Amino acid sequence: MPRSDKPFDRHAECFESDIHTRTARLSFGPWRDDIMQVLVNSDHTIQGSESMTDRVESIVGGAVGRFAERITRIEVHLSDVNSDKHGDRDKRCVMEARLGGMAPIVVHHQASTLREAIDGAADKLERALEHAIGRLADTDGPRPRDSEIASTDFDSSDGSGRS
Repeated sequence: MPRSDKPFDRHAECFESDIHTRTARLSFGPWRDDIMQVLVNSDHTIQGSESMTDRVESIVGGAVGRFAERITRIEVHLSDVNSDKHGDRDKRCVMEARLGGMAPIVVHHQASTLREAIDGAADKLERALEHAIGRLADTDGPRPRDSEIASTDFDSSDGSGRS
């Protein structure tokens, strides 16, 4: 299968059965409403429902809602890694955040329950967004070289600051 530019295209066959799409409207105060779209996808082994979608939106909104003005969309993919067997850490949650003007940020977490997988992935996504957005804030343009910065040292013998 040829490699795709989109992170989830090569796994599309895993996520065909249940797709629940809704737009989550997250309010951050009386003067501002930011809209962040949350797409919840599950494979054929996970029973998708409105209540599951509500739960995922709530967890994602709580974790990354403060970044909503920068996020255009979050895709959540839920799957059971060993659907034919029961075992530890077989539930997987992959979250992909799309930010304006940046490459997508993708995280994943595997756990024994779907709730733990979603919580773990949401925590990882929050940290990844903090890191990515923090780096943007740190690079707010070119800085002058040390030789281009005016000196505040005064070279005078009388203390007046004049040479």
